[in-house]
Amino acid sequence: MSRIGKKPITIPDGVSIDHQGHTMTVKGPKGTLTRQLSSDIQIEIEDGQIQCTRPSDHPRHRSMHGLTRTLINNMVEGVTNGFSVTLDILGVGYRATMEDGHLALAIGKSHPVKLKPWEGIQVEVPALNKIVVKGIDKEKVGTFAAIVRKQRPPEPYKGKGIKYSTEVVRRKVGKTGAAKK
Repeated sequence: MSRIGKKPITIPDGVSIDHQGHTMTVKGPKGTLTRQLSSDIQIEIEDGQIQCTRPSDHPRHRSMHGLTRTLINNMVEGVTNGFSVTLDILGVGYRATMEDGHLALAIGKSHPVKLKPWEGIQVEVPALNKIVVKGIDKEKVGTFAAIVRKQRPPEPYKGKGIKYSTEVVRRKVGKTGAAKK
């Protein structure tokens, strides 16, 4: 049995769950999320808890068991607390600003890179070298943060670029000069 899949999900106060067929809708104080789930996994809601069970030990059922439970848990967590990813900008002259609802990045290119936040995503710039991406859908928050980071990933020699705040950039030593004969 999957260690993740067999753990029950506790439904917090203020969260309502509507499960029709293979579609699950979770409503909470921060918003509403709807997701199509695997038809192989049975979902039971009783006594304020959600339990996922699989019909057999077939490899597909085993792989979908933990995934389905995690997706439901992320939906419940998102509508109650939300998710956020913090990005740091490193480099002389590199900075971020919000302009007309777009994230404008000055990251060493000939033009500022402008990114429009997706629906359901809030982007904050508390400092010129810090970006905070927030939202209730963990997948959207992580994907948008990855797109921002991809504009200028951190490089290992000088450490310049956009990195996650928890990311550690392994630094490399540059050239030492020409070899002497």
